[in-house]
Amino acid sequence: MQNCYCGSGKSFSECCEPYIVGVKKAPTAEALMRSRYSAYCTQQADYLVATTHSSTRRYHNKKDILAWSKENHWLKLEIISASENTVEFKACFLDNRLKNHIHHERSTFKKEGDFWFYVDGIFNEDIR
Repeated sequence: MQNCYCGSGKSFSECCEPYIVGVKKAPTAEALMRSRYSAYCTQQADYLVATTHSSTRRYHNKKDILAWSKENHWLKLEIISASENTVEFKACFLDNRLKNHIHHERSTFKKEGDFWFYVDGIFNEDIR
């Protein structure tokens, strides 16, 4: 049994995988954020594009997303805080030179119908 990449303590098949393969809809912004992290870990660029809000999707290129997800080794996700529409997190990873990085972001999400979408994010140097 593969532990979920998002750090929930559940198995991947019981946590983020059902969202990524389309069997379930993420019920909260945090669940979507966790599943998007797991999608980076498993190189699921189609899911990442599909769960990006239509108003900002043009800024996210599938080829670039796939390259970034493959070039890095994803280590762990830490949720700092979550509200109904925002999630602040740190994603730790090693780049292709094995240099350690922390991607610290406060993401904004929007729910349309039964679906949550990633809209945009503020990166660590801008978070106050």
